[in-house]
Parts: sequence; C-alpha cells; structure tokens
Amino acid sequence: MSSFSRVRPGRPRLVPDIGVGTPREQVLEAAARLFTSKGFAATSTREIAEAVGIRQASLYYHFAGKDEILAALLATTVRPTQVVVEEIVALVPPERVETALCLLALVDIDTLARVPHNVGVLYQLPDVVSATNLDYASFRQAHSELTEAYANLGSRVAERYGVSTSPPALGSMLIQQVEGVITLRTDGKAVDSDRATEIAAGCLRLCGCDRAEVDESIRRAKALHEQLTPRTTQSVMSPG
Repeated sequence: MSSFSRVRPGRPRLVPDIGVGTPREQVLEAAARLFTSKGFAATSTREIAEAVGIRQASLYYHFAGKDEILAALLATTVRPTQVVVEEIVALVPPERVETALCLLALVDIDTLARVPHNVGVLYQLPDVVSATNLDYASFRQAHSELTEAYANLGSRVAERYGVSTSPPALGSMLIQQVEGVITLRTDGKAVDSDRATEIAAGCLRLCGCDRAEVDESIRRAKALHEQLTPRTTQSVMSPG
C-alpha cells in the first residue's frame, strides 16, 4: 500500500484539534505555509508538527517524511489539470483544437491560482529543483506529461497557422506561459477571470492564432470550462 494512502490513528495531540480538515490535510496546510515562507530545507518535520499541534512522531503516521509531504504538495499543482486532459480532448471536436488548447490553459491557470499558499513557487527552490528522491521524480514525470499535452495540442494549432516550431519547445513555452500565474501570485497580483483570459490568449498567440480565432476560442473554452469545474470549488473563471 502506498504511503499516501496510510490511515492510522495518531498519538494524542499536544493541543486540542482546532484545525480544519483531517490531520493529514492539516499537516499539508502547515507544511505549505512553512515551505513557502521559510524554504524547504530550512523547515523541519518538528516545526510542521508543532504548527499542527501534534507530536513529531504522530506526523509519521501520515507521511514517511518531509520529502513525501513535498511530493504531495507538488502533486496538487499538476494533478487537477492532468486528470482532465483526456476529458478535454474528448469534449472538444478535433476541428476546434484551438478551443481545446485554450481550455487546457484555463483549467491549468485555475489549478495554479487556487492551490493554497502558492505552492507552485516550490518548483523554483534550489533544494527542490535538485531533489532526486523517487516521489519528486514522480512529480517531474507528471509535469512532463502535462507539458506533452500542451505540445500535442499546441503543435496542431501551430501547424494550422503555418507556425514552424518543434513540439517539445512549443510545449515548454506554453506551460511556462501558464505558470506565470505562480509569479503573479508571488508579486501579490490577483489571478481573476480577466487575467486568466489574458494568459490563455497568450498561449493561442504563441501558436499563431489571429485575433478573431483567439476571441472565439476563449468564448467556447469558457463555456466548456463550466462543465469541468466542480460546483463545490470556486474557480477564477466564476464570478464573485
């Protein structure tokens, strides 16, 4: 059984449980806050446990260690998008590949805009970038597969508009465009519907789309996005 799915009773808390969510979710919340404010290497499992109000030993009932916590946090920045890639491809007719690319970008922007404590910024930490443990390798594989999805859709759009570029290079450019959300949040800027639209439009322009196609693809993608966004989750594409 994977360490991510272990559910065992922990030891008594040092302080009463006043947190929101399960103990595992509280550990992730505390770790996200500490990793993004202090740094991954500078944060100990003892500090995480104290922030939650549990003993350090109790933390290990939920995670094998700090690397596993990091892997779980990083997964939240790609998994929500990755799980709907096939649905997007199935939902959008092949002749409207521009709309599919735009929809993928909007879903990804939404994921990065809502993930707590902007944990996408952890990608940029030197001690995270250099990590070689298996869990982080799994995240990099997931990120690579998402980049490939951008490359596949983007290259089809680019070919339609006569833009010559290699799919891997284009995939990297597209995902970097979307991951600009991380920098925006770091700079304290809101990622609202208008900002999301600008970023998605930038992806289409990278592939050679003209203004009319950009506008039409965004209109279609926004309508389809409502079908992919869970009603229980606030989306940056939703009003309010």
